[in-house]
Amino acid sequence: MARRIPSLNALRAFEAAGRHGRMTLAAEELNVTHSAVSRQIQHLEDVLGAPLFEGPKNRLRLTDAGRTLLTGLVAAFDQIDLSVRAVADTEDGPLDVSCPGTFTMRWLIPRLYRFQAEYPNIDVRLTASSRPVDFSRDGFDVAIRVGAAPWPEGAEVIGLFPEQTGPVLSPLLGDVVSSRFGGMPLLHTRTRLRAWDDWLARSGIAVDGGARVEYEHFYFMLEAAGAGLGVCVAPWPYVTDDIRNGRLVAPLGFIESGHEYVALRRARRNRKSTLFCDWLRQEANAFSASHPAKTAKGAGTRPSQAQ
Repeated sequence: MARRIPSLNALRAFEAAGRHGRMTLAAEELNVTHSAVSRQIQHLEDVLGAPLFEGPKNRLRLTDAGRTLLTGLVAAFDQIDLSVRAVADTEDGPLDVSCPGTFTMRWLIPRLYRFQAEYPNIDVRLTASSRPVDFSRDGFDVAIRVGAAPWPEGAEVIGLFPEQTGPVLSPLLGDVVSSRFGGMPLLHTRTRLRAWDDWLARSGIAVDGGARVEYEHFYFMLEAAGAGLGVCVAPWPYVTDDIRNGRLVAPLGFIESGHEYVALRRARRNRKSTLFCDWLRQEANAFSASHPAKTAKGAGTRPSQAQ
């Protein structure tokens, strides 16, 4: 049996108007006139035999039929968009990138202007996430993650740099290294509750820590450390600029955590993701070469002030 599908233009006009709640905004999105959107919706209502909007023209509301149709159309157009982007191979248009929120704020965004300057037609859309990647479910082109193998099956893995972590705190707290932090609060984040335990086990250093304080997000914890509320264990990429600017100090240096930062890419390559991953690799190499983390005591060398 043949499918009974109304005009695609009419469906697009209704979906945009229903999503925005105003026909003028739908017209701007579709680059047509307000009257063109209105005519397409009227045609769709005639074909379906049911009203999709109700109320005065300046305060239109979806009818029950309109809400039902909109729900299905939004999902359908999203799927069409994903399917088209899955096979498109151009250097123009959006590139969806998923990466941990604090890494995005502290490392990726401060460097992203260089990629945008070189490839202005690629629209990098960032989504904050640390959850396991499933390219069959997720619409991302590239996902940056920190962890250890095994990585998701079917994903191409581009290594960026090993993770190094160490205790950091505000220089306003003075010299507390000799007493190994002298009962200061040990700050934790719920997104990595074992950071202190893992660092202590790997470094072999004993600390005289005080109360345990937890923060919901990594960047909350880093802000608390910068404000002098305690000492936290942080990855080197997250605090490089703060240490260079003197906002934080890392008196015991950094050691490898056993994790690695990687870029995961769909098995089916496209030019946009290839260009982005090549750029990421170059940035990672430059970062590792110009900002070497210092090794902690107990791991083989004497710590020094990170530069």
